[in-house]
Amino acid sequence: MEDRADWLRLLRSRRVGVSTFYRLMQEHGSARIALDALPQIARNAGVAEYQICPKGVIEAELRAGRKTGARLILRTDDNYPALLALIEDAPPALWVKGDLSLLERPVLAVVGARNASSLGTRFARTLSRDLGAEGFAIASGLARGIDTSAHEAALDTGTIAVLAGGLDEIYPAENTALYHSIAEQGLLISEQPFGMKPFARHFPMRNRIVSGLSPATIVVEAAARSGSLLTAGNALDQGREVMAVPGHPFDARSAGCNILLRDGATLIRCARDVIDALAVASPLAQTAMETPDMAIPVPEAPQESRNLADHVALHREILARLAGAPLPEDDLIRDIGLAADRVSSEILNLELEGRIFRKPGGLLALG
Repeated sequence: MEDRADWLRLLRSRRVGVSTFYRLMQEHGSARIALDALPQIARNAGVAEYQICPKGVIEAELRAGRKTGARLILRTDDNYPALLALIEDAPPALWVKGDLSLLERPVLAVVGARNASSLGTRFARTLSRDLGAEGFAIASGLARGIDTSAHEAALDTGTIAVLAGGLDEIYPAENTALYHSIAEQGLLISEQPFGMKPFARHFPMRNRIVSGLSPATIVVEAAARSGSLLTAGNALDQGREVMAVPGHPFDARSAGCNILLRDGATLIRCARDVIDALAVASPLAQTAMETPDMAIPVPEAPQESRNLADHVALHREILARLAGAPLPEDDLIRDIGLAADRVSSEILNLELEGRIFRKPGGLLALG
């Protein structure tokens, strides 16, 4: 239990996001050692009086999990979702409640518009029910509209709801009854601590989990600018398939799906189209039941010390190169032309300082 508490404490510490968590684990080898080193790392980055997450906060979170009947799953656990573990920014820890056996089954993500049409919700129900009958668990985000229809239709066969807030925060409130039904018959998942209200920044984080659970994301209805298209974008970034249901050109609720189809998404008319497309296009569908080796790399030997001027110069160069537009970390390191471990270490310092952050797709941007 101590190791699990240390993982959670490191993850909940100020300015430690998912990417920073993994980097600290890679550099120090364990959460306990990383926690001991974190205050000094923050001081080196210019953050005075840095405090790691108090033990009491983590103890309260673990108590809340036990009281709720939830279970904490770490990325190194055998029952961590296999496909989700493959994405670059996989959650280090998940709170789950319900039927854990659903994590062992192939999953398909079904998402779409909140203000869905009657035809859209009817199609989502039919598709989710038929895919469930074929053995797939249906994952979605518990939003109103298409998400709600997909969950309801798959309750008897298996559905997974990924929450934007804490596992005990029901949003939207109108889905309270559905939330409790999923807790009894399906599975609830959240990476957020108990009591965390869902803020705007949490929804893109939730969406990457919905798409990451599945070899394919199916968009039933979506406007030209919508969260469903962001989920489809996550799926593409994760190397997954994107499928879409066509709609009338005059219907704004289908504009996003039609754009996806124009850009190469697979056209879906029924469950058989999904199954046939997976058999042809997605090797991940064949390996969904395999658990990858998620061992944390052994930390390398300590690097040689460098003076303050070197650190300041490298900080300035990193910030200058990010001033124009976000960049992939590999491109940034290659452009700077120094050893990768040295640049990565300075990137970590700047992340802790809050001067840069990571965007979806592994891009670095100015804070």
